[in-house]
Amino acid sequence: MLHSLRSRLLALLALLVLAVSAAGILMLDLYQQSTVAKVGQANAEIGRACDTITMAYHAYSRQHEPLSLEGTHLRRDLTAIVLSSLRDWPGIEGGIWQAKAGSLAYAFPTYEGSGPKTDLPQAEISRIRAINKAALRKQQQASFQYVGSSQTVLFTACPLLGSAPDLTAWTMMRVFTLGGQAYRQLLLGLGVLFLTVIFTAILLAWLMITWSRHILIIEKILTTHDIAELPSLPITGELELDRIITALNEAGRRLAASHQQSKALTQQIASGQRLAAIGRIAAGVAHEIRNPIAVMQLKAENALAGNTERKNQALIAILEQIKKLELLLRRLLNITEHNKPNLKTVALGAFLEACVTAHVKRAAAKGILIHYHTHVKAGCFDPEQMRSALDNLILNAIVASPVGSQIIITATHLEANLIFSVNDQGLGPPPSISEHLFEPFVTGRHDGTGLGLSIVREVAESHGGIAELITSTGKTCFKITVPWQPS
Repeated sequence: MLHSLRSRLLALLALLVLAVSAAGILMLDLYQQSTVAKVGQANAEIGRACDTITMAYHAYSRQHEPLSLEGTHLRRDLTAIVLSSLRDWPGIEGGIWQAKAGSLAYAFPTYEGSGPKTDLPQAEISRIRAINKAALRKQQQASFQYVGSSQTVLFTACPLLGSAPDLTAWTMMRVFTLGGQAYRQLLLGLGVLFLTVIFTAILLAWLMITWSRHILIIEKILTTHDIAELPSLPITGELELDRIITALNEAGRRLAASHQQSKALTQQIASGQRLAAIGRIAAGVAHEIRNPIAVMQLKAENALAGNTERKNQALIAILEQIKKLELLLRRLLNITEHNKPNLKTVALGAFLEACVTAHVKRAAAKGILIHYHTHVKAGCFDPEQMRSALDNLILNAIVASPVGSQIIITATHLEANLIFSVNDQGLGPPPSISEHLFEPFVTGRHDGTGLGLSIVREVAESHGGIAELITSTGKTCFKITVPWQPS
C-alpha cells in the first residue's frame, strides 16, 4: 500500500505514464484501424469502378459487334470508355487488358499532375498482368493488394464477355498509410503526450520535494505534543497546506472542550438508548403477560362459582395460558442469551426434510403443501439455532399463506454465502411495520408475540449474516444469508 505522499506522487506519475502510453497505443491503433478502413473503402471503390467499366464496355460491344482487335479506332474507343467510367472515381486509374496483346486502353482522369496521364505505371505492370490473368482464369472479379512501407496499392480486375477474346477490365488505387493529414495529427498527438509526461514529471518532483519538507516540519512539531493539546503550527507559504494548518490550529483550540462535550453526550445517548430499549421490552412483556393473566383470572373466578366439570375446564384453560407464558419467556431468553453458534457440518437435504416434516400436519390442515429443495450437499452452521429460525419462518408462512397454496424452503450456495429461503404466496407483513419487522414485539397479527422474527435476526447475526424480507405481487420471501463456512 502507498503510505506516503512521495510514494503516492510517484504512483500518480507512474499511472500518468501508463495512461499516456495507453493513449499513445490507442492513437496508433486507431490510426491503423483508420488505415485499414481506408484500404477497405478503397478496395470497394475500385471494385465498383471496375464494374462501371464492365457495364460501359458491354453497352459499347452490343452496338459494335463483332469487335476486332486490329486497328487504332478500337483502342481509342476503349480508352474513351475507361476515361468516362473513371471520371467520377477520384484517385482510381485503370484500363482494359488483353491476354496476348497486353494493355488496350488506359486512363487516369482524376490524376492531379500537371497534365493528363496516359502511360501505364511501369512499376506495377507485372501486378496488373497478374490480376488480369487471375480474373480471366476465374471468370469473375479478382482483387489483390500490395502493401508497401508507405502505401498500399490495390488492384481489381473483371472479365469482359463478348466477341473479343480474353478481355478484362482493371482498376488500381494507391492508399498512402504514412503521410497526409491523419499521419501529421498522429505525430502531433504523440508529441503532446510526450511533452505532457515530461512537464508533469518535473512538476511532481518539485511538488514532492516542497511538500515533503513542509510535512517533515509539521510532523516534528506534532510528535512533541499530546494529541489532546495540538500546538499552533507555523504557516508554510503553500496556500492549500496553509488552509489545512489553519484548520488544524483552530481544531486544536476546540479539541479539549469538544472532547469533554462528546464524552458527556455519548453517555447521555447510551443511557437514553438503554432506557428506550428497556421501555420497549417492558411494554411488550407487560402486554403479552397481561392477556394470559386476565384469561387465567377469569377462568379461576368462573371455576369458583361452577361445578367440578367447569373447574376442570378452567384448569385446562389456565394450563394453556401458562404454556403461552412459558413460550414467551423461552423466546425472550433466546433473544437475550446471544449464544455463540456451535458450528457443525450438516447434511442440508436431511436438515430441510426434518424442518418440513415437523410442520406438514399443521400446513395440511389449511390445505397447504410444503416443499423443499437444495443442490448443496452440506453446510456448516449451528443446526439447533438455524432450526429454531426456520421453524419461526415456516410457522409465519403457514399462518400468512392462503388456503391451497404452497410453501417452498430452499438452501443455496451463492458466491461466499449460504442462503436459506422460505417462500410463500401470502401478502406479507403490513408495510407499516416493515422498517421494524425484526425488532422484538413487532407483529402484524393480533395473536402474535412479535418475537419469532427477532429470533430469526439474532440467529442470522450470530452466524455473521443477515435476515431480510423480499416481497412481490402474490409472493413473500424471507431469507437468512450467512457466510459460507468450509466443512
